[in-house]
Amino acid sequence: RSRANEKNFQKSRTPSSSSSSSTELNMVFDFFKQRAEEGMDELTKFVDETNKNFEAFAEGLAKSRNKFLYDLEAIFDGNGDIFEQLEDVLLQADLGLTTTQEVIEEIRSLREDSTKIFTRDDLRSVLRGKLIETLTIAEDPGAERSFTRGIEFAQKEGDLTVLFVMGANGMGKTTTIGKLAARLRIEGEQKVMVAACDTFRAGAVEQLEMWADRAEVACYTPSEERKSPSAVLYGALEQARNEKYDTLIVDTSGRLSNNDALNQELLKMKRVIQKFMSTERDADNKPIPNLTVPHEILLVIDAAQGRMALDSAKQWDDLLQLSGLVLTKLDGSAKGGSVVAVWRELGVPVKLVGVGEGIEDLRDFEAESFVDGLLGIGTAGGKKEDESQKLEKRLIELRKARDERAKASQASAPKNSGPGLQMPTGMPGMGGLPGMALMEEEDDSPVRVITPVGRKTPARRKGVSKKKKKGRR
Repeated sequence: RSRANEKNFQKSRTPSSSSSSSTELNMVFDFFKQRAEEGMDELTKFVDETNKNFEAFAEGLAKSRNKFLYDLEAIFDGNGDIFEQLEDVLLQADLGLTTTQEVIEEIRSLREDSTKIFTRDDLRSVLRGKLIETLTIAEDPGAERSFTRGIEFAQKEGDLTVLFVMGANGMGKTTTIGKLAARLRIEGEQKVMVAACDTFRAGAVEQLEMWADRAEVACYTPSEERKSPSAVLYGALEQARNEKYDTLIVDTSGRLSNNDALNQELLKMKRVIQKFMSTERDADNKPIPNLTVPHEILLVIDAAQGRMALDSAKQWDDLLQLSGLVLTKLDGSAKGGSVVAVWRELGVPVKLVGVGEGIEDLRDFEAESFVDGLLGIGTAGGKKEDESQKLEKRLIELRKARDERAKASQASAPKNSGPGLQMPTGMPGMGGLPGMALMEEEDDSPVRVITPVGRKTPARRKGVSKKKKKGRR
């Protein structure tokens, strides 16, 4: 049975400009940006939506923020090695090992040879800057595999957009589809259909129908003639195209990443979409798969699982090539930092975040709003709105001062006069400058960072002393 919503939602599009189509929505509500030049009303709408996004992150990240800031404050109030304590705090916040190491090395380099005290705000400026840099995606359409920061839509006016949503049971997949459908209908003024292709879980179709009613969108469900996921999908594609829907959101069966049978069904569904939306035919008049669709393959992950969901996500990414992640239940978890680790280690951007139970509580992921909410910066911490700008300016000043010290050190260093005279390297065991070790940054920067050997290194934390190293020679 093909069930359409009783209400007939007609298209309500704003005429597109000559340079862009109204379907070119880089983010779910980027149409506000595109229309901003049309009048102050639209610009005001965009500002309001941006403020709502920040407020949503501030509220949704309350648990994560409170724990994180409490642990950070304890570093300044306690004793011991500040770098060891900071490393523990960042790892416990689920930021991941790579990001943690980068933050610590940045702070080491900024403190080196500086006569000024490294303050709490200095630490916050570094944390804010490094996290935003980690979560900022460089869009490169020419790359072999490129990502966009927001939801991708069909580029040609009148073409159907297909969003393919997947994830394990209990992650909030069906709820996410309902919330996304509501946003597209209300904010994007789109005619939306959801396809109930989860035919394995009992009650899955009824649950999606309930969310479709709440979102006031159409729902295509299984029938006696079409029972399998791929058959239901094909029927939904036909109806969506014939009735000129803007977007079709496909619900899929919840599964574990090692369930081969269901994973093969996912691949089959992807091929159904690519053949149905083919724009070319071969010599035998058979459709050539359209590899540009689905426009999005989104994996839904529960924020409480955090990095534990990485292994499964990697397997699904290898199978289908994910285009983005949706992180749900962020408001109920103290592991908001896992966004950073998942993004960094999987290499797939987080595009949407669930920050509450309401149908409106699915927000676009914005790096600055997220980081400021996590660190309690600006209104998220009950302070002035311009605090983020001040911290950004402070980080620029710290980095500039570091680079100037490095240049001055290089200029005053004695030059190598030939093969007979070598500069001491200062590396342990090489008989270099007493009390100093020389480290080079991993990137291509010419800056060299001087680090006192007396500071605890990873080797020393494992109990390997300098004296023991000499004894092994």
